Amino acid sequence: MGAYDCDVLVIGGGIVGLSTAYAVTRAAPGTSVVVLEKEPGPARHQTGRNSGVIHSGIYYRPGSLKAEFAVRGAAEMVKFCTEHGLPHEVTGKLIVATERAELPRLHALVQRGRQHGIPVRELGPAQIAEFEPDVRGVGAIHVGTTGVCDFGAVAAHLARLAEDAGASVRYGAEVRVVGRRGAVVAVRTADGTVVRARALVNCAGLHSDRVARLAGDDPEVRIVPFRGEYYALAPTAAARVRGLVYPVPDPAFPFLGVHLTRGVDGEVHVGPNAVPALAREGYAWRTVRPAELAATVAFPGTWRLARRHWRYGAAEAQRSLSKAAFTAAVRRLLPGVAEDDLIPAPSGVRAQAVLRDGTLADDFLFAGSPRMVHVLNAPSPAATASLPIGREVARRVLAELR
Repeated sequence: MGAYDCDVLVIGGGIVGLSTAYAVTRAAPGTSVVVLEKEPGPARHQTGRNSGVIHSGIYYRPGSLKAEFAVRGAAEMVKFCTEHGLPHEVTGKLIVATERAELPRLHALVQRGRQHGIPVRELGPAQIAEFEPDVRGVGAIHVGTTGVCDFGAVAAHLARLAEDAGASVRYGAEVRVVGRRGAVVAVRTADGTVVRARALVNCAGLHSDRVARLAGDDPEVRIVPFRGEYYALAPTAAARVRGLVYPVPDPAFPFLGVHLTRGVDGEVHVGPNAVPALAREGYAWRTVRPAELAATVAFPGTWRLARRHWRYGAAEAQRSLSKAAFTAAVRRLLPGVAEDDLIPAPSGVRAQAVLRDGTLADDFLFAGSPRMVHVLNAPSPAATASLPIGREVARRVLAELR
């Protein structure tokens, strides 16, 4: 290949990066692709640390990339899992209003779902019991296209499919330096290996803004990490939950609130609670990386976000520090649950892009520069939407090659 080791170099082996590699091999057979992932295997961060929900797309603003890709991606994800024998189930879910003040927002979701062509059924209190006998609310909607799967298994299978098509997926390859010279993009990994490519795709998730800056681009956003804290229900309590139960979300935030999720393994997860993480991979309060924390604190958008939403953040912090407060939030949906029913479960960290004015980036966010494509904001429902996102990123990077 002369001056190049590959045509397309993808940084990041989560579900979006691997979907992109797979999409490139499908759209342009013969294009050489290398994926660099710093961990020893795929999907070790956002992809492998979520509740596994295949989102319907009902929450997302019409015309947004989230709405377009989630609605399309949910159907594609179910089809992909079916065709490749990956564990999944279309369960449907309830979105439950626990007080009358939430009913207008619930009705707005009904209208939004119908705009997207999603099957939505409105339920009264008695009808809620038909789906979830132990859940209480003043009203609800049933969303028929929501399901669950194992996104880690999906990502691993995408890696295998990409490799079968000729791509190279390299683990334990942390990118330290990114440079451009003429028509060559080159990266150097932690062990000194240099990989030269005709074009680069940044799917680094929690580190996407940092990789963009390494490449000499100004992403104009900063990744502010939010830890999502989960519990699992003890078996006796888990028997009270049949499927997926969500509260009515606050439209001011991209977080969906504490919800109940029965996964493909039969375990019921409760959460997540969303609190600022003290490191980009800060899966516990005790995980602190001073340089990363200092960079987050120094970013003006962090303080503007905190000033604007401190009441919401204080409530989340209280639930993080107090199991009793977390239990009280769960009881809004499932009154019979007790503190002893909640068993600590692994946390996740959301890579949330924040603008300098403190605005949370609400949609998927892509940026480009010559021979580079950066995926700067791809939180939930990115796993659901990963197949169409991968095709979109592949389209962009192949255009750079042309």
